[in-house]
Amino acid sequence: MPSYTVTVATGSQWFAGTDDYIYLSLIGSAGCSEKHLLDKAFYNDFERGAVDSYDVTVDEELGDIQLVKIEKRKYWLHDDWYLKYITLKTPHGDYIEFPCYRWITGEGEIVLRDGRAKLPRDDQIHILKQHRRKELEARQKQYRWMEWNPGFPLSIDAKCHKDLPRDIQFDSEKGVDFVLNYSKAMENLFINRFMHMFQSSWNDFADFEKIFVKISNTISERVKNHWQEDLMFGYQFLNGCNPVLIKRCTELPQKLPVTTEMVECSLERDLSLEQEIQEGNIFIVDYELLDGIDANKTDPCTHQFLAAPICLLYKNLANKIVPIAIQLNQAPGEKNPIFLPSDAKYDWLLAKIWVRSSDFHVHQTITHLLRTHLMSEVFGIAMYRQLPAVHPIFKLLVAHVRYTIAINTKAREQLICEYGLFDKANATGGGGHVQMVQRAVQDLTYSSLCFPEAIKARGMDSTEDIPYYFYRDDGLLVWEAIQSFTAEVVSIYYENDQVVVEDQELQDFVKDVYVYGMRGRKTSGFPKAIKSREKLSEYLTVVIFTASAQHAAVNFGQYDWCSWIPNAPPTMRAPPPTAKGVVTIEQIVDTLPDRGRSCWHLGAVWALSQFQENELFLGMYPEEHFIEKPVKEAMIRFRKNLEVIVSVIAERNKNKKLPYYYLSPDRIPNSVAI
Repeated sequence: MPSYTVTVATGSQWFAGTDDYIYLSLIGSAGCSEKHLLDKAFYNDFERGAVDSYDVTVDEELGDIQLVKIEKRKYWLHDDWYLKYITLKTPHGDYIEFPCYRWITGEGEIVLRDGRAKLPRDDQIHILKQHRRKELEARQKQYRWMEWNPGFPLSIDAKCHKDLPRDIQFDSEKGVDFVLNYSKAMENLFINRFMHMFQSSWNDFADFEKIFVKISNTISERVKNHWQEDLMFGYQFLNGCNPVLIKRCTELPQKLPVTTEMVECSLERDLSLEQEIQEGNIFIVDYELLDGIDANKTDPCTHQFLAAPICLLYKNLANKIVPIAIQLNQAPGEKNPIFLPSDAKYDWLLAKIWVRSSDFHVHQTITHLLRTHLMSEVFGIAMYRQLPAVHPIFKLLVAHVRYTIAINTKAREQLICEYGLFDKANATGGGGHVQMVQRAVQDLTYSSLCFPEAIKARGMDSTEDIPYYFYRDDGLLVWEAIQSFTAEVVSIYYENDQVVVEDQELQDFVKDVYVYGMRGRKTSGFPKAIKSREKLSEYLTVVIFTASAQHAAVNFGQYDWCSWIPNAPPTMRAPPPTAKGVVTIEQIVDTLPDRGRSCWHLGAVWALSQFQENELFLGMYPEEHFIEKPVKEAMIRFRKNLEVIVSVIAERNKNKKLPYYYLSPDRIPNSVAI
């Protein structure tokens, strides 16, 4: 009688093993086997991290094995089981791999196909077509779209983490408990003694050092020592944790009536302001999005305020970016003066602090939350709903949505919900952050997620004109490496554009993103369909880059740039000044966050800047969803390209007082998971 050797690999994460009964059935082209209990006498099967082998004898020849069915039945108490893969050795000595990488819960069962990636057109056998269809039908019941707030990109239909499908939950929910992590962070930073001191002001700038943790040679320490300088202020627009707003000014907006006379002491080329604009030396950052947003009113004891500043910047003769004019609200007028470097020291300093505070709000809510977290969740849900596990695009993308839906669900549960942690310290808490996302979604476009296009659209693409824009330089290297990799994978499975057009599952995935993520908004420029291999490669690059590099660039520098509170105040306790010559140091300190809010802010930026335990970085694919040699070779080339980029960045950073490393591939996690 024919005999098969079945090798079963159990996951190595906590609680991956099981004591339940595991049964296996083989489904072949010539028949199906009986259900076999996988059990060895006097042996603890399916322990965490184990690889167990079993001999399965069948009554008759089964032909080509098409499917493997695994059933889990209760032994004593139900325990979930994480199955990594099954390998089958046939009676003819052939090996067939069946990747799984999924949890089997309760009295569950799972039907696996072999690991070869297949497009819908490749499946001509009825049983395989049916398997494909049933998998998507089941997934579409599990992964449902939901509107968390009007106007938001749709998210997963789950009120809390435990409502999520088991396959996308964190292995340990405790590890992503925001309340626990923020409290732990404050404990680790030795600042928990201040955390309940709301309404209690600091005495002066130096007083903030009581909660500032010195870690030798860090960027945060350099920020603390130089935050008041114009050079440090300007540098952050290029290489801080929100390097996406600065753009070349081609025409001065009417709402910012700056004249040459106002700024001539800042201009170094003996040119008028208009001439400097024409030469491409003037840049602008406009926080118009914040105009009219409601400030946080959740604490009746503390008034909190927002501004919507416009900041004009200048490229000096050393090619460094420095601020030359700041207007703190959008409408020009007598009570909205334009602050200048030539003004009194504290007038100018407070104006810059207001810009930094506004930048913090736009960074947290738009650059970080909307444009990386929420967009990656949209891609993830659409992928699970429309692409079966056998589809090559599913195999390519699944590593890049790992834990994203889970972290966002946890955020909606604890962080950005009503009365959540976001309300504790942020002036945009209490609903302002929701208004901001609702506004920003209207301007969210596909081209703005295409890194090279986004850089070009802001007039920031010239390395000669703007030589110190490391975010741009490193981002382009990583984008090109990802695009080269996706193009290789696409060429393996799609021999021409027509195959792309005819892949209905792919088209449904793209349509889901457009209809539910972008709410069918034509002006978003998101494609409703993809009609060429080139466009497919670009689309996949957008998905992977957004989840990995873009998120890394705007997330992991938060402690570096925001831990010195005056450099990134999460709230302001007095309105913007309406006149010049009246600001004092005492007034600035009373405007900055109180002790309690400072501590919550510090705990937040510390926790958000930490990598996950067992983090997987860009190019790491420990789950072998692909088994084909050409794709594995493409992955090796991808990793080698990334290693070259790591070396280039490390060489550039040598001896730099302010190294830029957020886009070094060895620091870019594969997915949005924090």
